[in-house]
Amino acid sequence: MPLKDIIQYQTVSADPIVVGDTRVTPQTQTLTIRFPFGGMVWNRPSAVLVERDDMTQRIPIVNVTRVVQIVLFGLILSFSAIITLLAAQRARPRS
Repeated sequence: MPLKDIIQYQTVSADPIVVGDTRVTPQTQTLTIRFPFGGMVWNRPSAVLVERDDMTQRIPIVNVTRVVQIVLFGLILSFSAIITLLAAQRARPRS
């Protein structure tokens, strides 16, 4: 079974919503993993397409919570490295 049949990552558009002369189409990014005994699907909103007056504008959706989690993870790694270096420096015997 090829890997592309097991793992798929794609952007999917939902049905558009029309209000007056404006057409709004939500988009999601989808990760699908298939196993012989089941699978997993993970969706996250990625953008909204707004079509008006023969112009299309793509408005990205920023996940602020994920950005904060990545920053906090980076800070934890940095502090862990600093504490490890300081502890190793203290543990060295002085001559």
